[in-house]
Amino acid sequence: MVLTASDRQVLQSTWGKVSGCDDIAAEILERLFLVYPATKTYFPHFNLARGSSDVRHQGQKIVKALDSALKHLDNLRATLADLADLHAYNLRVDPVNFKLLAKCIHVTLATHLRGEYSALATLAWDKLLAEVSEVLCEKYR
Repeated sequence: MVLTASDRQVLQSTWGKVSGCDDIAAEILERLFLVYPATKTYFPHFNLARGSSDVRHQGQKIVKALDSALKHLDNLRATLADLADLHAYNLRVDPVNFKLLAKCIHVTLATHLRGEYSALATLAWDKLLAEVSEVLCEKYR
């Protein structure tokens, strides 16, 4: 999917409204673990309690990766290459989990942005998250 100029503008605008919110990072992961409990298996050494420092720290890694992707939309493969290698070769995360995480990101953004998370915003984020998932899954082939 190709991100249009309008998509890019919507992504930057919506991200600018939530990226500074410390709670969003943990909330994305808490939602993932609650809705898809099997994803907890990748974090056996973490305290997965709501608001734990482990969950907050890992959530911040996700938000940092999204922030980096948004800053380098024209070069996602290079930007996410190290992350793709880590997940494919070291962590061996099942690629389906990237799609599950994307769903949780959508819901979390919608919860925080409410009416501002319009159909256009949803579509733009869906395109971006699909591209990010694709890049992260490429190493599995």
